[in-house]
Amino acid sequence: MDRTEGETADPFTAGRVTAAVLIVGDEILSGRTRDTNLGDISRYLGAHGVEVAEARTVSDVLDEIVAALNALRARYDYVITTGGIGPTHDDITADAVAAAFGVELVEHPDILAMMAARWGGEVNAARRRMARIPVGGDLVNNPVQGPPGFTIGNVFVLAGVPQIMRGMLQDVGPRLKGGAVVVSRTLRVEGSGEGAIAAPLEGLAKAHPALSLGSYPFYGPDGFGSNLVIRGRDPVEVETTLSELIAVLREAGIEQLQVVETPA
Repeated sequence: MDRTEGETADPFTAGRVTAAVLIVGDEILSGRTRDTNLGDISRYLGAHGVEVAEARTVSDVLDEIVAALNALRARYDYVITTGGIGPTHDDITADAVAAAFGVELVEHPDILAMMAARWGGEVNAARRRMARIPVGGDLVNNPVQGPPGFTIGNVFVLAGVPQIMRGMLQDVGPRLKGGAVVVSRTLRVEGSGEGAIAAPLEGLAKAHPALSLGSYPFYGPDGFGSNLVIRGRDPVEVETTLSELIAVLREAGIEQLQVVETPA
């Protein structure tokens, strides 16, 4: 991310490899369909040393997809899009990607041959829509069902159906140039509100600027408290900071502490 003159760099973000996720579809915005792809993508990319730094959801409007895609691909190392590459009239992601890159859409002969082999005979017009990729693009393998996705520049265009999207991701990972993988540790604090833990947490955050320390409160019939999450690229520093956090909280009289396992 660009910084203004005089603004100090954040040690936690220095040198990281970033990605954005662009989710396309009116059905997501309307609430008819619940998105699960963002979480799957974030976990998968994180394991490859790529951090999802932003996510956007846009409607099935070509200009909006183009504008979002151009903004994201200029700002981040990679962009993953999901949805809008099916056979119906409102599946316009491929059109938008081509427009964003200023190239034409063409039917890929390998996809057409794949479709003909699967469905037999001539491929109808609706299915031919799924054979189109931008000039200069490459295919992303689909091991589940249906035609492949594609990639162009730093953009990967994947299906919206979660099972198919996860299959396509397996072909995305090896193409990424990731950085150091972020590791995390979570300390569950029960029976104490954020007001009691704010000062110790802030002190540790200042002492370890290369780490990200966050507080995530919870409330329920069984009580209340906060999950304190430490994230960083140096596993040793993360573990050391976890021990320091436990110590300073106990010094503050907070004893209901439990280290729990959570994904980064």
